Amino acid sequence: MSCTEIIADYGLRSLGIGERLLPRSDFTLCHQFTLIGSGLIWNIYFGVLALAFGFFLATGLALAKAAEAPLIRKPAEWFIFVFRGSPLFIQFFLAYEALVMLPRAGINIFGLTVQTSWVTSAWAGALFVLFLNTAAYSAEIFYGALRSVPKGDIEAADAYGLTGWNKFRRVLWPTMLRLAWPAYTNEAIFLFHATTLVFFSGFPAYQQRGDALYYAKFFADKTFNPFIPYPIAAFYFICVTLALIGLFGVVNRRLNRHLPQAHRPRLRIRPQIIR
Repeated sequence: MSCTEIIADYGLRSLGIGERLLPRSDFTLCHQFTLIGSGLIWNIYFGVLALAFGFFLATGLALAKAAEAPLIRKPAEWFIFVFRGSPLFIQFFLAYEALVMLPRAGINIFGLTVQTSWVTSAWAGALFVLFLNTAAYSAEIFYGALRSVPKGDIEAADAYGLTGWNKFRRVLWPTMLRLAWPAYTNEAIFLFHATTLVFFSGFPAYQQRGDALYYAKFFADKTFNPFIPYPIAAFYFICVTLALIGLFGVVNRRLNRHLPQAHRPRLRIRPQIIR
């Protein structure tokens, strides 16, 4: 079987398109690159959606934590503390065990039956956990940046008569993002790396449709040689990391476009080893 045929058969296998059965013998580099790359689709799916939705929740949590009213501040503080204080792997496990306990027939709400079987699937349940987890970490980053907004910027906004939403949209939010963006870039990189925990936690891989690390482990178990599939998976994630650095670098330059070139902060990538 040529490499072109292998790509055609297994290139989208993680999505259920192409060959249903995994190869059983005669594993080639093309097999490993193709299947691990196919699984990377799930890692990108989890990372992009969790990051996109988590950004908005994180902004709201940061504002809530900075609020003076205890009824608004305390829930945000506890939410951030719980999700930052517990390991992500355990969050996956507890979430799956809790979702499995929901009635299989669905939940009856005002005469309407809401199906619950889909929430135990990785595409929904694991995504929800990643969404909450990255929102908590990002909220702490945004909160620190919000507290670091120069006092002169706030006084200038007050002098121009800006209040409420206009003050936040024109002064506080852009400055908060500019200050938080380097640290938020690190969080985005770690989130994509954390997606490899999905299929190693409670969430099963339906019909062996797993992510990049799932297929890397499959080849390592079959060939008894972990020094080929795992470096391939690492190579793919390095490519994703470089893409993230480039994309977030463009946004960083956009946020700091008003500053002289010499004073524009550069992104300093400091990947987290453990959380």
